[in-house]
Amino acid sequence: MSDSNNSLKNDRFIKALLRQPVDRTPVWIMRQAGRYLPEYREVRAQAGDFMTLCSTPELACEVTLQPLRRFELDAAILFSDILTIPDAMGLGLYFSEGEGPKFETTISSAGDIKKLAIPDPADKLRYVTDAVSLIRKELDGQVPLIGFAGSPWTLATYMVEGGSSKTFSKVKALLFEDPTSAHLLMAKLADSVAVYLNAQIDAGAQAVMVFDSWGGALTTPHYKEFSLAYMQRIVDQLKREKDGQTIPVILFTKGGGMWLQDIANTGCNAVGLDWSVDIKQARQQVGDKVALQGNMDPAIMATNPEVIKQEASRILAEFGNGSGHVFNLGHGITPNITPENVKALVDAVHEESAQYHR
Repeated sequence: MSDSNNSLKNDRFIKALLRQPVDRTPVWIMRQAGRYLPEYREVRAQAGDFMTLCSTPELACEVTLQPLRRFELDAAILFSDILTIPDAMGLGLYFSEGEGPKFETTISSAGDIKKLAIPDPADKLRYVTDAVSLIRKELDGQVPLIGFAGSPWTLATYMVEGGSSKTFSKVKALLFEDPTSAHLLMAKLADSVAVYLNAQIDAGAQAVMVFDSWGGALTTPHYKEFSLAYMQRIVDQLKREKDGQTIPVILFTKGGGMWLQDIANTGCNAVGLDWSVDIKQARQQVGDKVALQGNMDPAIMATNPEVIKQEASRILAEFGNGSGHVFNLGHGITPNITPENVKALVDAVHEESAQYHR
């Protein structure tokens, strides 16, 4: 089988990202491989811990494919974690039960930042590219495979705070008090992400996404200077074509609704929207430049199929006619969701969207 998108049995997702005509609106779900699926929980238990699951290509491949067996999703996304890069930089990622990700070593001085090296994906991150190759082979052209990474700012928050944070006081202090060191940290992270995503593309990823989960915590000047500028630095370095096929790039800043025009100006192909954004207004603002991905409130997934279908229909109608929309949640699916509700969403998007693509 040749490696072109022409050999994709379903290329709706790629076409929508490039704003080319489609028969229906494609849909996938952030964290579609995850704890809401009993079969995921089985493999996770077998792996013993999250990092083993991430770093064993056969297991990462299995959980990537699980949601595709249940639902008619239009894309697969590599099962991994945004924190693989800082881990490969030697910070020692671990997960404590119920507390989320933590680092054994944190970045607390200009000296720490100077010492950081850009990880070689062929060395410490080989398990990721091996997983991408394996998933791509197993998918056999069924749907495209998305590769991803965390944004420099979002990675920096974990590296400086040592884990999740509500206030980001340490990392924000770095931006305010020592912007020179902050810029060096972001530059190293941006270059690391670019090399890492290009390695995923070489291994077979057909689209890539940058998750800026905590960009919305910044002031507008800081967002532009320390988050967006470095996502731009990544976009500028990415391979945008492979085997004659365009590799679309999606940028997603959670809480970034007021900066859509700036994000669209980076040259990315699509902008992820969280659920607080009005998708109709977003299309009016940037729909001539980029595709839009999103943006159902993940909380709705805990209701029932009827409510889910109504909300999906509302979002599709708000976007309106034509291509350029990839349906998704406005953030990741949570562990408490019943798989039947996910099926209801995927099927509703496909059934209800056909009318907008005639």
